[in-house]
Amino acid sequence: MKKFTKLGLFCFFALFAQFLKAQDNELSAVPLEELLTGSLNSVFEQIGPRTGYRFEYDREKLGKLRIVYRPNDLKNLLDHICKEYQLKYMVGASKVVRIIGKNERFDASKEITQRNTAIKPTSFKFTLSGVVRDAQNGESLPFAALNIPGTTIGTSSNVDGWFSLLEVPSDTSTIFVSYLGYAPKKVFLTPSSSKTNLIIEMHPAGTDLGEVTVVAEREELLRTNTQTVSMLKMSPAKIATLPNAGERDIMRAFQLMPGVSAANENSSGLFVRGGTPDQNLNIFDGFTVYHVDHLFGFFSAFNPNAIKDVQLYKGGFPAKFGGRLSSVAEITGKDGNSRRASGGFDIGMLSANAYFERPFGEKVTLLVAGRRSWRSPLYNTLFDRFAGESEPALPGGGGGNLASFSSTVASYFYDLNGKLTFKPNNKDIYTISFYNGTDDMDNSTTLSLPNFGGGGGFGGGSGFGINDLTTWGNTGGSLKWSRRWNDRLYSNTMLGTSSYFSKRDRTAGGSFTDDNGEERNIRNGTLENNDLQDLTFRSDFEYKLSKNNQLDFGLQVTHNNIAYTYAQNDTVTILNRDESGLISALYVQDKLSLLNDRLVIQPGVRVTHFDVTNKLYFEPRASLTYQVTQKVKVKAATGQFYQMANRIVREDILRGSRDFWILSDGENVPVSASQHFIGGISYETKDYLFDIEAYHKNLDNLTEYSLRYDVQPGRGVSYDENFFNGSGYAQGVEFLAQKKYGKYNGWVSYTLGRVRYNFANYGPDDFPANQDVTNEFKMVHTYKLGKFDFSATWIYATGRPYTAPEGAYQLTLLDGTQQDYINIGAKNGRRLPDYHRFDAAATYHFNPRSDGREVGSLGLSLFNIYNRANTWYKEYEIVDDQLVENSVLFLGFTPNLSLSIKF
Repeated sequence: MKKFTKLGLFCFFALFAQFLKAQDNELSAVPLEELLTGSLNSVFEQIGPRTGYRFEYDREKLGKLRIVYRPNDLKNLLDHICKEYQLKYMVGASKVVRIIGKNERFDASKEITQRNTAIKPTSFKFTLSGVVRDAQNGESLPFAALNIPGTTIGTSSNVDGWFSLLEVPSDTSTIFVSYLGYAPKKVFLTPSSSKTNLIIEMHPAGTDLGEVTVVAEREELLRTNTQTVSMLKMSPAKIATLPNAGERDIMRAFQLMPGVSAANENSSGLFVRGGTPDQNLNIFDGFTVYHVDHLFGFFSAFNPNAIKDVQLYKGGFPAKFGGRLSSVAEITGKDGNSRRASGGFDIGMLSANAYFERPFGEKVTLLVAGRRSWRSPLYNTLFDRFAGESEPALPGGGGGNLASFSSTVASYFYDLNGKLTFKPNNKDIYTISFYNGTDDMDNSTTLSLPNFGGGGGFGGGSGFGINDLTTWGNTGGSLKWSRRWNDRLYSNTMLGTSSYFSKRDRTAGGSFTDDNGEERNIRNGTLENNDLQDLTFRSDFEYKLSKNNQLDFGLQVTHNNIAYTYAQNDTVTILNRDESGLISALYVQDKLSLLNDRLVIQPGVRVTHFDVTNKLYFEPRASLTYQVTQKVKVKAATGQFYQMANRIVREDILRGSRDFWILSDGENVPVSASQHFIGGISYETKDYLFDIEAYHKNLDNLTEYSLRYDVQPGRGVSYDENFFNGSGYAQGVEFLAQKKYGKYNGWVSYTLGRVRYNFANYGPDDFPANQDVTNEFKMVHTYKLGKFDFSATWIYATGRPYTAPEGAYQLTLLDGTQQDYINIGAKNGRRLPDYHRFDAAATYHFNPRSDGREVGSLGLSLFNIYNRANTWYKEYEIVDDQLVENSVLFLGFTPNLSLSIKF
């Protein structure tokens, strides 16, 4: 009997082993080759409908366990979960998988006879809303694209990451989500999925998660918007791999795009399609940043550690934006890590950069980021190159070689970002954002003269100071309330302030004894002071009329106060303006998708009132895209644009022109205007994009300020406000060829452009504008090899035009001193030599933490590798009644080493 019992047990266990093996084979036959992230509940809800398996476990006890894994198959996933959390599983009847703790026992008396797990939909044609966010830090992801495959239903998340999809076919539909710099994701709905607050979490592309690497189908640095004409997006995280001369910079990265000039090392502002930096609207968390330069424009004032998203409208931008003629750069700042306290620091050859972010409970997050320069050899090189201009002339003569000089050089820049976010519920978001940045450059010199023992002129141990002081900066902040009123209506209300100042003192001053033995105090040179204040209230609404129609509308009120003073010597104030104005605007725009989403039309209008002129300015806008075939798309846009606050060029032939902010007065400085006409075609496959866009812009009421004084016999110099008004146009065509996929990607672009102005004061003929660049060719290449990112860029641009002097003469000023003046040649009648340079970079990424979070990187960047001597501008001196020309150069070969650490 015992023998039969033993034989029976042996057969039972053998059959049971075969059963388990068969179950393992069945599980291994279920492929799951994709990244799975989220809680155990969400992962099983996601894979259940596709696999046909039902998962039973303690949802309260085990359901919140976090899963971040890319399995080969279902068995691989279950084995990983059980190993990670000390669990075990058993496959029962009807494809039911039971999961319990490792030390628990399965209850054999409970035979699972559940129905087949193919989940049937319970809801149809419903509205689905929620938030797209980063899986690692909980940051909301603005402007992510969402669509339901096989349908025309789609949308994008707004600036707060919120989305709403109308008429979702069923609660078992699949949603495809993509966001630049992140791995695309498929979300599989189930009847238990939230329909009013669905959380979609995405992982950065290329994230190493220990046993799995997130490999995105698209790892672009650049992406064009498929439904918005002339709009580009860049990944802030990816720009760190591009070559730089001291600091990764989102504005410099945009200059590698077609239609954005890259031949201006002295300005990190954007010259877009023949426009100037002041004609580009820079928005950071809702408030306007009026000046974006650090260190004489070598890189921008935007700290990359504080930026979450950035997109550039190169023209024909929507009615939501106004007050600029050319383009819009919309920058969204980070909210702060909502999962854990974290931070990091970067140090390079120009500055040190640190940031810290942390949550306070589940509803509040904080981000603080700051940068400050340090006097490295590279910093000193930049300062000497860009601050070392010719000194102002000493009044009354000089001390020759007997004079002694002492110089105290002090220079620094810094910026600070802060943001506090409060989310009391899933409907409201309150944020406070702050920015402050300052540059302070002091290259002053003290000149001491010996006592010559009598006679006129300098003597008696006189001392003269040569001032070379330049300081500028921005301060801005916003208080924003975002509200989701329902599944169709969302609003953003913001109160923001922004200020900009610029002070320049390039004078030589002191005391000397004249021929009559009297001591005189004199100050010779230039003094400039520019102050701008901006206080803005705006409220924006977006309302979804239907699945194919979204209406945006809102209002904006801005109060500007702008003051500018320009003086020569201590006795003559040439220009002194102080103006205030109130700009009020209403706008409405519609986005309509027709013909199964093949045709997208976006009409809109903006109406602006300016109290200085007491006029209404109508700004109609319209754009459309039409999908001719699956790969070919045509597009067009047009619009009217006005600008009340302008940065005016102050022409300076001898030392290079400067500019300053000023408010339109309707007379000397009229309200400038522009009309855009844009058309293009694109051909896009899975791997490549080929894009062509042509543009034409009419420009009216342009203003420049010139020091071309009117000389009247017997009356000396007339210091009237020499504002010159004119018109112009900008036109061109852009070509882009981009490779989007794989370890190697990048693009090649070419822009053929023309910018012509016509000012009656300069003559009857059109002349090239200062920013006119006829040809611009760019190549950007990136390659990923293991833990290394390699990149290289090459830029070629036609030389910019400039005005050259042709002769010189001398005048006696009001204070009795004499000063040299020049005869000026044709306006922008000459061109600088062509600009070109080659840059390269290599970045090594340290091994990540087990949860995939970055540790840091080490980067080497080589700027201007073949040491091209590119000309910034021309300077002229008058020596013995002769003009002496000097070329002021940009940087030559410049290496940079940077270290980034995250904790």
